[in-house]
Amino acid sequence: MDARNRTVELIERMARAVANEGHAHGLKPAQWDALRYLSRANRFSRTPGALTAYLGSTKGTVSQTVMSLERVGLVEKAANPGDRRSVRLAVTPAGWAMLEKDEIETLRHAVDELSNETRQGLEAGLEALLGKRIAAGGGKPFGMCRTCRHFAGDSDGPGRHFCRLLRQPLADAEAGQICYEQEAA
Repeated sequence: MDARNRTVELIERMARAVANEGHAHGLKPAQWDALRYLSRANRFSRTPGALTAYLGSTKGTVSQTVMSLERVGLVEKAANPGDRRSVRLAVTPAGWAMLEKDEIETLRHAVDELSNETRQGLEAGLEALLGKRIAAGGGKPFGMCRTCRHFAGDSDGPGRHFCRLLRQPLADAEAGQICYEQEAA
C-alpha cells in the first residue's frame, strides 16, 4: 500500500473510531458534534446557519439535530437581538454537564501522550489537509477569532477586544473561540 492510501486509511479509521464513541450517553454523533461546536463557538456563530456550515450538513439535518438537543434540554434557542428573523443557540447547564462526559476525552488523552514534535506535526498536517478539503468543497474555515484579520486586540487596554467586521466588542473568552466570519490574518 502506498503512503497516500495508508494516510487516507488511517484518517478514515480514526474518524470511524471517533464516530463510534459518539453514540455514548444516548446521543448520536451529529448531536455530539453540534454540542461540541456550540460549546466552542462565539456568540455570533451560535446560529443554525453557522452550525450547518460548520458541520457540512443540510439545513434539515441540523434543524432535526437542534430540535432533538432542545427536547432533551441540552440546547436552547433565543431570539437573536441583532436580527429578529434568526435565533441564537446556547448550551444549557445540562448540556455543559453532558459535555463533561464526552467520550472524545479518550482521544484528547491519547493526543496528550504524544511528544510535542509529533503533536505539532500532526496538527500542522491535519490543518493543511482540512483547509484543502474545505476549500475544495467551497466551505468556510471557521478559525479562532484571535487569528482573524478583523480582530483588534488590546486596543483600549488588556482584555479589550473588538471585531472590526461586525463592529462589536468582544469578551476575552470570545477571542479564543471559533467564528463563522473568521478570515485568516
